[in-house]
Amino acid sequence: MGLISRLLGGPAATTALGQAATGVAEVFVPNATRKMLAAHDAYVAALGEYGAEFQSAGDGWFDRFVNGLNRLPRPMLALGTLGLFAYAMADPEGFSRRMIGLNQVPEPLWWLLAAIVGFYFGAREAHYFRTGGPPRAAVTLPAPATAEEGNPALEEWRQRQTG
Repeated sequence: MGLISRLLGGPAATTALGQAATGVAEVFVPNATRKMLAAHDAYVAALGEYGAEFQSAGDGWFDRFVNGLNRLPRPMLALGTLGLFAYAMADPEGFSRRMIGLNQVPEPLWWLLAAIVGFYFGAREAHYFRTGGPPRAAVTLPAPATAEEGNPALEEWRQRQTG
C-alpha cells in the first residue's frame, strides 16, 4: 500500500483515481443501484397517479349499475352452460337443431368470440395479479394488551423474577 501511495501521490489522489475509474465503468455498465432507484421512483409516481384517479369514485346510480353489469359475465357463462345441459336433456331434437345452426357459424367469428372472452378474463386475471388478488373482507385484529389492562403471563413472570 505504501508503494501505491507514493506512486499516485497520496490518499486524495487514490480517491480521485477510484472515482474516475467508477465514472468510466458507469459509461459501459449502468449503476445498478441508480437504475433500481429510478425504477422505484417511476413505480411510486405511477401508483400515485393511479391512486389519484380513483379518489373521487362516484357512488351514483349509474356507477352502481355499471358495477352490477361488470359482475354478470362469469355467472351468466356458468349458468348458461348448465342450462345447455338441461336443454339437451329436455328437448334433444331442438338442441340438435340449434347445435347444427352453431356449426354453420364461420370460423373467424368463433375466433373473435374466443378473443373477446379471453381478453375479458385475461384482463381480470392481470388486474388481480397487479393488485395482489381479489378483494377480501378486512380482518380486524384485537388491540394489543396495555400495561393498565394487565397481562396474567407477564405478572406471573414478574413474580418469579422478584420472588
